[in-house]
Amino acid sequence: MSGRQVDRRRLADVVLAAVVGALGTGVAAFDDGTTALDHALIALASAALAFHRTAPRAVLAVATVLGTAYAVHAHPGPLSALPVLGAVHTAARVGHRGVAAAGSAVFLAGYVATGPGTQNVAERAGLLAGWFLCAVVTGLADRNWQAYLRQTEQRALEAERTREEAALRRAGEERLRIARELHDSLTHSISIVKLQAGVAVHLARKRGDEVPPALLAIQEASGEAMRELRSALQVLRADEPAGTPALLVERARAAGLAVDLTVTGDERPLPRAVDRAAYRIVQEALTNAARHAGPAKVRVRIGYGTGDTGEATVQSMGELTIDVDDDGAADPARPPVPGTGLTGMRERVTALGGTLCAAPRAEGGFSVRARLPLAETA
Repeated sequence: MSGRQVDRRRLADVVLAAVVGALGTGVAAFDDGTTALDHALIALASAALAFHRTAPRAVLAVATVLGTAYAVHAHPGPLSALPVLGAVHTAARVGHRGVAAAGSAVFLAGYVATGPGTQNVAERAGLLAGWFLCAVVTGLADRNWQAYLRQTEQRALEAERTREEAALRRAGEERLRIARELHDSLTHSISIVKLQAGVAVHLARKRGDEVPPALLAIQEASGEAMRELRSALQVLRADEPAGTPALLVERARAAGLAVDLTVTGDERPLPRAVDRAAYRIVQEALTNAARHAGPAKVRVRIGYGTGDTGEATVQSMGELTIDVDDDGAADPARPPVPGTGLTGMRERVTALGGTLCAAPRAEGGFSVRARLPLAETA
């Protein structure tokens, strides 16, 4: 949240407290029995509302005690409940339903117990009870609405991210398809042209004939076309990660994520497919941690030839292990629905004959554990 938004919210809270205090003191001013103590109780109860965002329960407690004291001392009208009503609403809005109901009950009990037992007081008490019920209900409704908005925004962001990933994947598949088509058709045809031109030039020179300039031009042009086509195919087939897992960790730290990187075993060059898969796994795991784990700590462990599962170390010289754990808000009782990122991660690992486990941890947070065989380097 930006500083400007914080300042605006703080200003709005102060204005709310000032308006409630002005209404309360304005109504009390028309009562001849109002004393300086009563005005002080109204002002303090109203001023507490300025802090309802940071300490809703404390604000409710202060407003309830001071509001009840004012009701007991001055026997005011229903509008004296405004500070308590505001505190009840804000407490219910952040989920403290029981506390909000208790504050309402305390104020109503004090209001009824100190008033004369007349029909007028009963009617006022019933009116106040309805107001307090509305304050609790509207607070809960506002809480549910805010949760719905946050969930909708999160779904929109996730849908946008998955659409981008799907588009990138389709683009990569299309590039590979075009590369295959070019290789199977143009490369073969141009190779035949170059071969035939070369044979014709060789035979002409062997017989002592003058080589036609057009034939030399065809030989040179076909060779140049082959070189350019190979360069184009390399570009189309390029799918190399732009960096290393260590660079991903540095980028995540720069973005504000607390990440620790540990590398065990003898670090060595990896097969291209394994190197690319390892990069994408770490990238996706850090992206998910940044998006879903909240202010969590993330630990990335990469093992060359050792499978460190956290319980025992398994010696396996033909295996690359990748563990990414966070202590975020993931709950084992509510496992996430695999999205495009986790599905793509699993497909990469499976294609290499490895294993992947991506799920919430029993102690809280989320864990990604990948095991990639390194048989090609043995």
